[in-house]
Amino acid sequence: MKKLLFICSQNRLRSPTAEVVFSEYEGLETESAGLNRSAEIPLSIEVIQWADLIFVMEKQHLHKLSQKFKPYLKNKKVICLDIPDDYDYMQPELVELLKKKVLPFC
Repeated sequence: MKKLLFICSQNRLRSPTAEVVFSEYEGLETESAGLNRSAEIPLSIEVIQWADLIFVMEKQHLHKLSQKFKPYLKNKKVICLDIPDDYDYMQPELVELLKKKVLPFC
């Protein structure tokens, strides 16, 4: 079972969409979180430790993740998907973009 963690800023649109989309794939477990304090589900050390692969939506998330959680990322693979905050939750274009960018790592 491969454990995927999806991270964006607020955990309202992009990362929850990714969590739902990939939870339907056999052999994958998914979680999502946000880097901002006001996120729906704020990122925690525990969920970072749980994850096999960590996906961030933008380069700014990669930077913020490294700043806040560097000691916990030592043996983690972190991938930046370069998906801007231009989509709504479960928007078909976002779902297709996520599949195109994430599936090669699964």
